[in-house]
Parts: sequence; C-alpha cells; structure tokens
Amino acid sequence: MTYSNYRKAFKQLKAKPVKLKKFIKHNAPKKRSCGRSLKRCGRCGRIRSILSSYGLNLCRQCFRETATDLGFKKYN
Repeated sequence: MTYSNYRKAFKQLKAKPVKLKKFIKHNAPKKRSCGRSLKRCGRCGRIRSILSSYGLNLCRQCFRETATDLGFKKYN
C-alpha cells in the first residue's frame, strides 16, 4: 500500500474511531532506520538515484540542472 492510499482511507474511517485505530496499527508504513527511503534529494525530495558524494545529496536530475552553478564542468 502506498503512502497516498494509506492516507485516503482516513476519510472513510473518521466516523468509526475503533476501526480507524486498528487500521492505523496494521497499515501504517513502518519507521526505517536505514535504507534507500531515508536518503532524499535535498532539492526536490526524490528517493531514487541520489548523488551523495561531496555532500551533494541531490538526485541525478537536479544535479544536471545545477552542476554548472556548483562548479562542475561537462566533458564530451
């Protein structure tokens, strides 16, 4: 179940507090201490393809947009 689907069910269960509590207990995404989902792009928030070298913490798309401003040169 994705994060957005998890939140959508709250609207239906607001009138039933006992069922809402049970739903949250069993369907909430668990807190993570390591892994891919903790590292996010500092600019746009993407989870995948993070460049963390040099302390950048940018996804590859944001890096391409801001590379020249950061001082990187493109070689052919």
